[in-house]
Amino acid sequence: MRLALCAETLAGEDFAAQCAFAAAVGYEGVELAPFRLGQSPAPVPASTRAAWRGAAAAAGLAITGFHYAIVQPAGLSITSADPALRARTLEAMRWLCDLCADLGGSYIVHGGPEQRRLDPADRAGGLRRAAEAYARAGEAAAAAGVTYLVEPVRASRSDCIHTIADAAAIVRAAGTPGLRTMLDVCTAAEAETEPPAALLDQWLPGGLIAHVHANDANRAAPGQGATRFAPVIAALRRHGYAGWIAVEPFVFEPDRRACAARAAGYLRGLMEAA
Repeated sequence: MRLALCAETLAGEDFAAQCAFAAAVGYEGVELAPFRLGQSPAPVPASTRAAWRGAAAAAGLAITGFHYAIVQPAGLSITSADPALRARTLEAMRWLCDLCADLGGSYIVHGGPEQRRLDPADRAGGLRRAAEAYARAGEAAAAAGVTYLVEPVRASRSDCIHTIADAAAIVRAAGTPGLRTMLDVCTAAEAETEPPAALLDQWLPGGLIAHVHANDANRAAPGQGATRFAPVIAALRRHGYAGWIAVEPFVFEPDRRACAARAAGYLRGLMEAA
């Protein structure tokens, strides 16, 4: 397993500076928010792609994948019944798959509570359309050589797909190797009845979980709250997980750089001890 930093942790800094700092404190990769490169599905110039790839490579980092999928342009939806809006959304999802592959990434994390909001008068229809959109994205991801991840989002932020079981049902129905789900530790603390390590024991052996976001239940970085990550790392080791663990805090104490550095040291220590 390898350690990545979600680039939004250092939002506001030049990308090359982000990469240099992440490498210096122990990360091996960086996870991007694709809207930083441009608004899908508008073309991203070859020069822009090359600059981002070059900045990561110069620091010895991999661009691991994407999070915050289809938040730009505003208004996209995987649940809408409007044909034109649906077509634009599906095109944006396909665009993400190709862009991710071109940058050397291997996965796309797609939660997006606003982009999957349900019409209370047509919940069943909205959920069906969401599942269909994810299936289409999984097919596009497989063709591009990446994996599209259905991210559970806690009920306080989203009105559907809260648990890994919810996401796994969509993945299984789609039946494409390009679609999987993931564990977000902070989300699991609110949405699940089992602790994160137990969830990994349940879902990793079947191959449904393909990525991990590491964050505390209090929305801070790993090591800055009550969530115990030693059992999480032990479960990942137990099942031979060889993917990325991406640090994704939402609260930055005492500041963004200190938060990122402390999380790297904490998780590295656990990984070496496991």
